[in-house]
Amino acid sequence: MQVKGRLDLRFEPLKQAFAELFNNPQERGAALCVQIGGQSVLDLWAGFADKDRRQDWAEDTLVNLFSCSKTFTAVCALQLVAEGKLDLDRPVAHYWPEFAAAGKEHISLRQILCHRAGLPALRELLPPEALYDWHTMTSRVAAEAPWWIPGSAQGYAAITYGWLVGELIRRVDGRSPGQSIGARIARPLGLDFYLGTPAHEFSRIAHVARAKGNLGDAAAQRLLKCMMTQPQALSTRAFANPPSIMTSTNKPEWRRMEQPAANGHGNARTLASFFSALLDDRLLPAELLAEMTREHSQGEDLTLLTETRFALGCLLDQPMLPNATYGASSKAFGHPGAGGSIGFADPEYELGFGFVCNTLGPYILMDPRTQQLVRVLMDCLHS
Repeated sequence: MQVKGRLDLRFEPLKQAFAELFNNPQERGAALCVQIGGQSVLDLWAGFADKDRRQDWAEDTLVNLFSCSKTFTAVCALQLVAEGKLDLDRPVAHYWPEFAAAGKEHISLRQILCHRAGLPALRELLPPEALYDWHTMTSRVAAEAPWWIPGSAQGYAAITYGWLVGELIRRVDGRSPGQSIGARIARPLGLDFYLGTPAHEFSRIAHVARAKGNLGDAAAQRLLKCMMTQPQALSTRAFANPPSIMTSTNKPEWRRMEQPAANGHGNARTLASFFSALLDDRLLPAELLAEMTREHSQGEDLTLLTETRFALGCLLDQPMLPNATYGASSKAFGHPGAGGSIGFADPEYELGFGFVCNTLGPYILMDPRTQQLVRVLMDCLHS
């Protein structure tokens, strides 16, 4: 497989590790970008963007970043905190009165951002088309009762996070979440990133599909078993209600919509640049970045059925857990996306890292492909 791009020769072993991903015949396309101190030291892409392996992955190919989108959304909300338009600890119902229903009158933005609000899923099964109706979904979230006493436990809000944080952004900023993130983050940084991708950009978007024959690690198998055998379980509802969540990724209506938890579209360069910008105070004041990246929640995740460790809108390293470590320093923070894409920063190395792919792996937190790339990157940095 021909690898295209550019790199500092110090990182030649990382280029080789990236190329070796394509020894797996199921791997179709991917891109990798590493920045140190805000400067790109490696920017690579290879493979195919389409389903039938006819369209080469290009320098400007976009792909669904899935939950990597969550950190963009969190930063947008925290910018509003910095401006005094939102408060991390004031009840959400202050800004969104309908949200006070069903025992949620004291839930805060902080609890939502660190997945302790008790709202990872909707109990009542919704029709597939509800996914694309912002008012329907935010109304249902506002009416939902918490699955546990808010603040007493943690459970990853895989999709509901987007309606929860996105509606707060909409109410206080006067713009949709996609418009706000575009104006506050993407355009000022020159990022190739869309939350609500215009139709004229669809030709650049890679087709994503799951790898076959790989059941993943124990955590992935545990979650899959729950979803296959317990249709009303919290975990199942979180990922499959509305049911179109699991089947919409390549559809035009998914690309057009604004779902700030899961449907941002960008590339590896987008992710590396975004996380580099967080490290040099271009997006948040230093004290708010420190608040964003400190541990807020750690333990058994009631949605993912594995250990998670959250800050505000990002996942923190768990070095003792093979499925939950970035492989960089203990200060790393960022967010993986379903199937293997990931963006993260490591202040210790002034590192911004982005990896994206369109062959989706089955892992719950860190994908082994990314972890191997980071191991090689660390070797390069220490050599």
